[in-house]
Amino acid sequence: MKVFVIGIGLIGGSMVLDIKDLYPNATIYGIDTNEKHLDQAIKLGVIDEMATFADLMHADFVIVSVPVDVALTVVPQVLEVIGDQTIVFEVGSTKLPICEGIANHAKRRNFIATHPIAGTEFSGPSAAIKGLFQGKTNIICEVEKTTFKLQERALALFQEMGMRIRYMDPKSHDKHIAYVSHLSHISAFMLGKTVIDKEKHEQDIFDMAGSGFESTVRLAKSSPAMWTPIFKQNRKQVVKTLNEYILNLSKFKELLENEDYEAIYNEMESVNKIKEILNGMNVKK
Repeated sequence: MKVFVIGIGLIGGSMVLDIKDLYPNATIYGIDTNEKHLDQAIKLGVIDEMATFADLMHADFVIVSVPVDVALTVVPQVLEVIGDQTIVFEVGSTKLPICEGIANHAKRRNFIATHPIAGTEFSGPSAAIKGLFQGKTNIICEVEKTTFKLQERALALFQEMGMRIRYMDPKSHDKHIAYVSHLSHISAFMLGKTVIDKEKHEQDIFDMAGSGFESTVRLAKSSPAMWTPIFKQNRKQVVKTLNEYILNLSKFKELLENEDYEAIYNEMESVNKIKEILNGMNVKK
């Protein structure tokens, strides 16, 4: 098996580490514009060899794990050079732009749009984690547009990695992911900004920061190079979720200003049911 990963970071790197475990005889090739990432990936054993786009004609699998704006250019280039039996999947956090971008490509049948809901706040080859996808959900969009034999191979691989498969149209994906992923990243970034701006005058804030703050702001360590294109591509959906979030924040602020602590208690208690939702998700996993 010849597997190529374009963009050797958390998701692509973690995928090929799992493939190495599942298929010890597989050869993993890496393509990246950052030569330091390539060198590091070889030293860490994430990839076996460096490669170029010209080598893709020999690929069995191609994993495109680059920022979502770059993917709009890279995926069509990949489809131009692959063989008929190659399956290409792109793993970004937005799906509508890439699905629309290659909708009329002659080799659309070789492409499968995926979004593994897994990750950490770290990036680069050193962020790759074996077993990252175990028990995680992988969203597949427009699976019917992928040749059946190729989609079978891709889906079998995802399931061998331990992923649960969920099918969704790309527009619905981008709408829902704006709530459960994109909004939480914005919240973390802006919480971090609020504290950093205040810390200029009050060093004691960080001396008092505990595990609650650390876990809440963790996502603010995520790569701006990855997240700015995501916010750009999903701007309309993200703005809608932000409007709703800001409305809730304003309501909470108003209750506090009016010293309506019973209403504040009721608001928080009503949100406590999210524990049941999350527990249910964990049971399903």
